[in-house]
Amino acid sequence: MKKYQETIRLFWTACALLFVVGMITHPQTVYEGAVYGLGAWWNIVFPSLLPFFIVSELLMNFGVVHFMGILLEPVMRPLFNVPGEGSFVLTIGYTSGYPIGAMVTARLRAQKLCTRIEAERLMSFTNNSSPLFMLVAVAVGMFHNASLGPLIAGAHYLANITIGLALRFYGRNDPEVLPRPVTNRNSGILKRALAEILSRQHQDKRPPGQIIGDAVKHAINNLLNIGGFIILFAVIIRLLTQAGFIDLLARILGLVLVPFGLSPAVLPALASGLFEMTTGTRLASEAAAPLLHQLIAVAMILAWGGLSIQAQAASMIAGTDIRMGLFILVRIAHAILAAFYTFLMFGPAEGLTRHVIQPVFAPLVAAVQPVSLWGESLIYLLLSLLCMTIMIMLALILFIITHIRFVLLRPR
Repeated sequence: MKKYQETIRLFWTACALLFVVGMITHPQTVYEGAVYGLGAWWNIVFPSLLPFFIVSELLMNFGVVHFMGILLEPVMRPLFNVPGEGSFVLTIGYTSGYPIGAMVTARLRAQKLCTRIEAERLMSFTNNSSPLFMLVAVAVGMFHNASLGPLIAGAHYLANITIGLALRFYGRNDPEVLPRPVTNRNSGILKRALAEILSRQHQDKRPPGQIIGDAVKHAINNLLNIGGFIILFAVIIRLLTQAGFIDLLARILGLVLVPFGLSPAVLPALASGLFEMTTGTRLASEAAAPLLHQLIAVAMILAWGGLSIQAQAASMIAGTDIRMGLFILVRIAHAILAAFYTFLMFGPAEGLTRHVIQPVFAPLVAAVQPVSLWGESLIYLLLSLLCMTIMIMLALILFIITHIRFVLLRPR
């Protein structure tokens, strides 16, 4: 084991030295990659994730996660085999984007609200590409066709939900058992949930102003960390492209994918998308290939997320015992399943995508690369809160129906 760790460290040392050599020999390429990465972070990632990072911190500090945990346990446990607190991760992960699912899952694990196996399940299917990125940046900004947005996002989310349902069987014999909150089981589920949120708020002695300030501070720190990864991988992709490695990787991918009928024109996009999805999706939208092949390539790139996203997720869980192995395997499965769903959905959706439909602001969005998402981020923040409300209402309806049936069927 020690020899293996030493070998890994030597490998990364060699990679770092090669990176330094590339920076010295190609300074212009490094500068261009850094500028592109900075622009992508500031115009796409920062406005997309900042509101969600702040709100997720606030809701966790105010005890909303524990409230949802008790209320939605009857829904999340049978469907995904995760605790009710996972509903918060599910909602925020599906309405924000990479890597907030990993960040919130790490917080749940640190607070002992889920076991390691449950955290690995949860992290694997709650990390998605941002709906802002798919519907605005990709569909409008890259393809200049807003009608493609539902197709791209639909295949992406449907594939991840399918994986989430399948993952309920992963680690079913989990030896770890966590103590659940001690509550009066004879009282209603809503009363127990309200009692839990009040209990958590009494335990936190910080004034509201300090809670908000800490939430903003943590959100900014996490986003600065993410920005560093994006800029680093943008530079790496430029250097690898300059060295011809991306073309070599594209030819290797062609040996596997071309026999399945995929156009060779999208292979460079897939090779770039292995490292960073923004660059990969842009190249896929510009490839001289049929629209279906472009969309399949985009689906695979968005589902894989790129090594940049996986490095960000790894940094989020670094302080926990959550392992990355399942997350990486699921990203591969997600890419395959998203491509399959895109292929199935493209036929019925072809009539909608035949005519290019552009909002009045589409030319302005297309003219700026990368696309700025500052204006739309608040809409999806409200959508996230709406989804949480809907999930809570569904849980209450389910509880009421179950309670009524129990009362009606109870022996007199």
